[in-house]
Formats: sequence, structure tokens, C-alpha cells
Amino acid sequence: MSPATSDLNAFFSQDHRDCDALWAKAEQAADGDPAAAKEAFQAFDRAMRRHLAMEEEVLFPAFEGAGGMPGGCGPTFVMRQEHEQMRGVLDAIADAVEAGDLDEALDQGDTLLMLIQQHNLKEEGVLYPMAAGVLGGEWPALLERLAAY
Repeated sequence: MSPATSDLNAFFSQDHRDCDALWAKAEQAADGDPAAAKEAFQAFDRAMRRHLAMEEEVLFPAFEGAGGMPGGCGPTFVMRQEHEQMRGVLDAIADAVEAGDLDEALDQGDTLLMLIQQHNLKEEGVLYPMAAGVLGGEWPALLERLAAY
């Protein structure tokens, strides 16, 4: 296993960094060719939606099923609410990019980055360590499931 897949926190935290890097590329591309900018924004959008799906479809249910609080309360409930907020902003970015309004896409991106920074602190500081503690030896099986994403 690579360091980024050696444990749950490392895996998801690295995916956060990978999404951040794709946003940085999209920001840079917004100053150049509109077609390249659109492609960069779309790559970021795919990565973000993939990350949210991995958590909601694999991590959160495993955590909840292992006794880490049901989906109606606790940290996964809050994370799902924040994911919905992020999807709304991702949709606004996609609409702006499709309309060719890269300035609006960047403005919406600033909003998204604020949401993401606060969200990632909670996941990396609270949820992931809790999930790692509850899931224990299940990480290799979860990692196999995550490979499908």
C-alpha cells in the first residue's frame, strides 16, 4: 500500500489535496483559452463529485453500520448537509462555465473554497479519525470498494 492508501485518513485527505490541485489548475486556466478552462473546471467538478460519492456511498454507510452513529445524527449527517451545499455551488460553477462566464465561475469557486476548507477541517480532524477507530481492520475491504470510483 502506498502512504496515501495506508489508512482511511491518509486516503481521503490526499483526495482533498488532489481536488484542491485541480481547482488551482482551473483557476489558472480561466486566464487563458476558454476551451481549456472549461475542460479544467469539468475535471475539478468530476473529482469533487467523485469524492463526495465515495464518502456518501462507501465511507459513511460503513461508519454508521459499524456503530459510528446513524445517518440521522452525528458527523455524517452534518457532512451530508455540507455536501449538498457544495453540490449547489458546483452546479453554479458549471452553469457559469457553460455560459462562458469564467469570472462568475471563479467567484462561485471562492465561495466553494470557503465551504471546502471548513468542511475538510471537520472531516480530517474529527470524522476520519472517528471512522478509522470504528472501522479498524475493514479498511482494506473499503479501499477495494473505493477503487471502483
